[in-house]
Amino acid sequence: MPRDRLAATFVSETFLNREKHRQLLDGIAYEEVSDAVFKHMCDTQTPQGILSIVRRPVYEWADLMQGGRTHLLILEGIQDPGNLGTMFRAAEGAGVTGIIMDQGCVDLFAPKTVRSTMGSICRMPYYRTENLAETLSELKRQQVMLYAAHLNAEKYYDAFDYRGKTAFLIGSEGNGLTDETAGRADAYVKIPMGGKLESLNAALAAGILMYEADRQRRSAAG
Repeated sequence: MPRDRLAATFVSETFLNREKHRQLLDGIAYEEVSDAVFKHMCDTQTPQGILSIVRRPVYEWADLMQGGRTHLLILEGIQDPGNLGTMFRAAEGAGVTGIIMDQGCVDLFAPKTVRSTMGSICRMPYYRTENLAETLSELKRQQVMLYAAHLNAEKYYDAFDYRGKTAFLIGSEGNGLTDETAGRADAYVKIPMGGKLESLNAALAAGILMYEADRQRRSAAG
């Protein structure tokens, strides 16, 4: 976490009792509070003892677009905070250059979402669009290939080449992508499933697709 984003930091008495914790706070302005007060400040049953108020990162459209390396995750109507946080975490691991969310997605800064990102929220560029259709049109103008995870796909996800400018579209947990959004994709992709499954968890599906793109790009790089 860049220290210039820290607006305030609070620590519990118990946290400060450990030498390694005091070393961690070296150079950081903080306020010590009692364990009882600290517990009321947090929304978890077993707080870790340190709490910071952090300024939100600000990204521009250009931060997500990285020329031929552009690798985007586009989310429509994701409602589960854990899913959204997991997608941010997986996206960072898979080398995604940015995440685009529509207005129907859950609050990125809800406590559960933030915890689920495991810190990736501080590093993964994101953009919340007010008009997803216009955003997709702009991506097409910039020659980004749009791949929609869709049950009506005829080809499996590993049949495509993701080494160029790539974006994956993932829809809501309950309904998937809207027809309007899916209709703007260049191709539909599906993930093979055994047993009696009809679909995968949205975060899991997104992770599989993002890591396939990353695998292809690393293989091409030698």
